[in-house]
Amino acid sequence: MEEKLYDYMDWAEIEAVVYSEENHPRDILGPRVTEDGILIQAFFPGATRAAVHTIRDGKQTEMVCEDEAGFFAVLLPGKKIPSYTLIYWDGDGNQMEHYDPYAYPMQFTEQEQKQFENGICYSIYEKLGAHPVKIDGISGVYFAVWAPNAIRVSVVGNFNNWDGRAYQMNLLESGIYELFIPGVRAGDIYKYEIKAKGGLTYLKSDPYANAAQLRPNNASVVVDLGKYAWQDENWMKKRGVTQGDKAPISVYEVHLGSWKKPDDGREFYNYREIAPMLASYVKELGYTHVELMPVMEHPLDESWGYQVTGYYAPTARYGTPDDFRYFMDTMHQNDIGVILDWVPAHFPRDTFGLSAFDGTCLYEHFDPRQGSHPHWGTLIYNYGRPEVKNFLIANALFWAKEYHADGIRMDAVASMLYLDYGKQDGEWVANIYGGNENLEAIEFLKHLNSIFKKEFPDALLIAEESTAWPKVTGELDDEGLGFDYKWNMGWMNDFTEYMKNDPVYRGAHHDQLTFSMVYAYSEKFMLSLSHDEVVHLKGSMYTKMPGTPEQKMANLRLAYAYQMVHPGKKLLFMGQEFGQEKEWNEKQSLSWELLEDKEHLQLKNYMAALHAFYKANPALYQLDEKPEGFEWINGMEWEKNLLIFLRRTRKKEDTLLVVCNFSNVEYDDFRIGVPYPGKYKEMFNSDAESYGGTGVGNPRVKMSKKTECDERKNSITVKLAPLSVQVFSYTKPETGAASNKSAKAKTAAKAAAEKKTGKKGKPAGKTEEAVKAKKTTKTAQKAEKKVSEKTVKTAEKKQGTTTATEKVEKAVKQAIDSKPVKTVEQTVDKLVKAGKSAATEAAKAVEKYRAAADPEKKPATKPETKSEAKSEAKPETKTKKSTGMSELGEELQRKFETEER
Repeated sequence: MEEKLYDYMDWAEIEAVVYSEENHPRDILGPRVTEDGILIQAFFPGATRAAVHTIRDGKQTEMVCEDEAGFFAVLLPGKKIPSYTLIYWDGDGNQMEHYDPYAYPMQFTEQEQKQFENGICYSIYEKLGAHPVKIDGISGVYFAVWAPNAIRVSVVGNFNNWDGRAYQMNLLESGIYELFIPGVRAGDIYKYEIKAKGGLTYLKSDPYANAAQLRPNNASVVVDLGKYAWQDENWMKKRGVTQGDKAPISVYEVHLGSWKKPDDGREFYNYREIAPMLASYVKELGYTHVELMPVMEHPLDESWGYQVTGYYAPTARYGTPDDFRYFMDTMHQNDIGVILDWVPAHFPRDTFGLSAFDGTCLYEHFDPRQGSHPHWGTLIYNYGRPEVKNFLIANALFWAKEYHADGIRMDAVASMLYLDYGKQDGEWVANIYGGNENLEAIEFLKHLNSIFKKEFPDALLIAEESTAWPKVTGELDDEGLGFDYKWNMGWMNDFTEYMKNDPVYRGAHHDQLTFSMVYAYSEKFMLSLSHDEVVHLKGSMYTKMPGTPEQKMANLRLAYAYQMVHPGKKLLFMGQEFGQEKEWNEKQSLSWELLEDKEHLQLKNYMAALHAFYKANPALYQLDEKPEGFEWINGMEWEKNLLIFLRRTRKKEDTLLVVCNFSNVEYDDFRIGVPYPGKYKEMFNSDAESYGGTGVGNPRVKMSKKTECDERKNSITVKLAPLSVQVFSYTKPETGAASNKSAKAKTAAKAAAEKKTGKKGKPAGKTEEAVKAKKTTKTAQKAEKKVSEKTVKTAEKKQGTTTATEKVEKAVKQAIDSKPVKTVEQTVDKLVKAGKSAATEAAKAVEKYRAAADPEKKPATKPETKSEAKSEAKPETKTKKSTGMSELGEELQRKFETEER
């Protein structure tokens, strides 16, 4: 048998295995059927003895050592490969037993490989990486990694003494190395040992690993992502509406490691500990979302997560992947959305990461002018390589699917779009047309966004893009990039610079306030006051504000209220909501002790009230992206540091009048033009005493007057508080039927009082009912007369025709005769559409037909004397037709007044 066995030995292949240069080990290792039986070959580096244990009969067959390096072989009788395990003894006499990893077929289909080669295998993360699976009833882990230019790739870990000779992987045509290793379990740590051309051998972490060790260690960790039971079904069903473009969105930006620190000596809280604390706090303040600075695994704390080495792994700083799922679940159960920062623009040079992964520039460009950021010291992805695009696109989908992310905020998009971003002349290469646009990155972003929105139409895509690149949020079929929102970096820079100025000097910088509205509707914006504004010696929002501590707080209240009333969704970095005084430091907790001071606690409570006001008023968010949602009243008061404008919905009654006073001067009886006549009530004042302000305000409702101001016919006078935002709601005045009902009620009340007191208030011989009927009829006459006068005035604005008038008169009579309210309303609509000249004649027709219906009742002209009016108002003239005509008159009056407004 040994002679026959010898004949089957392929010594060249055995040498490749022994010297660890074999990239198709399944061709020699493992079982195969031969004419002489079942040939099984195995390589156990350093083993002195080996055997095959067949499961069915329990028989143990010694293997022959064909190479002293540890290569063994055996021929078993039979024509069918049995289920078996391999047993071997190391040099110390220790016995090990496991199933043969080379006895199992590859798990990739040809279609998956072709899709990956074309960059469209969007679920590739389910195969690449390390996945606990069962094959033929045997539990183990399936490993796969893309390294097409490597000579050999092996899986090493705590399960094989980190020996790269033991588990050499099989190379597929797609450049993927794969191997199923029985017995490896969740929790085991591993890396890939890669032998590059030239002989250099090194270790790499798994690009697709679902977990990693806590820094400074960097090995990948096997985890099973299939065990967590989600409890957020309600949130997932409704989030399309909850975070739609017509919904209020206010985001709390968080760095998990420094939001709060444990007081028991630990460096970080666990995801499960942070979740209820953060959810409770965010809910109390009224935010709709949290945005997490990158939680993907990264080696350097000081990078804040923006230099990622583990794109598919939540950082181990705060726990396990299931711990992070618990965090997401808790947020959703509290109706809080979670947006994840994501970095597809660049990656660090750490040697255990993606750089020169298989000995070549696999993920990055070979030319440093294309493949590196000189300022950041990082590498740039090669967006023209399909497998690289597939890695990134699948990663975005991975976080939305596996962790229920409600949105992805892409970092540094501008650096992706421009080839010369952050580079000097000679440091970059132009595109094929000679321009500085990164055509491959543009195609990648469009590809990513199209697939992401197809898979998760109710999730958000947000771009941090700091230039004027057009149509970042434009539709893909209209040459746009397809994002839902873009951070408004221009507004952030202009506004913070403006607020730094002492109010005395702000007038000279008024354009920094108004310029944002010039381009406000060029994109769908999110107004961000992010972490970038409170680090690197820029100071916190509190320290940016000028003046005394009281003035700083007033300026903060003003700034946050202005952000809330300005068109666009909102974002604020943690700590700024209660006036953090020191600059943010990722190594320290926020200054929660400040909440023991009344002023800081008031600011925190103010933010809760501000959010409640924001969410309760659709005018502040429903038309954020539409020009009709905003209208200037006065944006030119630069000397007074004032901005006055309207926020609107499509309903007039939702209109809000917003007055922003960026000066520290109080104004009494300040006149402001208003869009409609009516009542204006102060609904919100950032300078209220309860928030720590002066208390200057307008407690009483303001009724507009017909006094022109701000190029408007009507105006109100108000008190303006210093350093404040004051918001007024609008209520239209009572008109038409409502006024008549009020008048009737007053008349009835007066008649009842006269009867009770016995005072003379009615003609002798008349019954109380007769007097009441007479007064009601008189009221109807006045209403109809008012209609006539009103329509005569409006008749001058449009010219009607004789034909139109005749049609209207005919319609009036038909409406009066048929009586139903719906018919009357339809007729009124026709009158308005016919033109006000025709409507004048229609009013005359009302009088004409009223008289025809009741010959004893004269047209409703103004009586010469009181007694004459009383004698005309006989109760018996109140017929059904007269009542019908009165309803028509009321409808006409209401319609014509609405038209004038």
